[in-house]
Amino acid sequence: MATRWQDADVPRGTDYDARWATLAASGASVHGEADLVAELLGRRDGRHVLDAGCGTGRVAIELARRGHSVVGIDADAAMLDVAMAKDTAVTWVLADLADVGTHVEEVFDVVLLAGNVMIFLAPGTEGDVLARLAGRLSPTGLLVAGFSLRPGRLTLADYDRLAAAAGLQLAHRWATWERDPYAGGDYAVSVHRRTPAPPGTA
Repeated sequence: MATRWQDADVPRGTDYDARWATLAASGASVHGEADLVAELLGRRDGRHVLDAGCGTGRVAIELARRGHSVVGIDADAAMLDVAMAKDTAVTWVLADLADVGTHVEEVFDVVLLAGNVMIFLAPGTEGDVLARLAGRLSPTGLLVAGFSLRPGRLTLADYDRLAAAAGLQLAHRWATWERDPYAGGDYAVSVHRRTPAPPGTA
């Protein structure tokens, strides 16, 4: 099944990467996602992070630069080729997120879904992808996702419902990667953790 990313009319590969390079050259901050992940990890290095839908590697490479062990997975070969050419410290995996369990066996302290990954998945696969990614979390791991809230796309209510079905519960929600409070709006960053087992069942 084709993903919405495959059907989207958006820059890819080097064209996509050039946009972020231009922003960085202008002095703009382009590491909001990495900053937030670092805060969630308590600024301790040496943690294990899965960048799910890593694209050209902007976030994964920055997290690796900060001392984390990072795996980046993406189904777009043109995007991943750019990432691989920029950095060899990250483990790069060419695969669809629907098949993440086949290609990635480790468990992670953080699974990151930045760059609107959730709304570019193949329609109807969102719950399955979340369940597979939840299966790659350590017992104290966090799943972090940021995406636009567009008409006809995934809503926060549906996202939380799918996350709950995957055994996750909401821990934080912000309007931006800089942790501005969420009070409605067209973008949200959500942090979910494993739902604790009921007393006496662990």
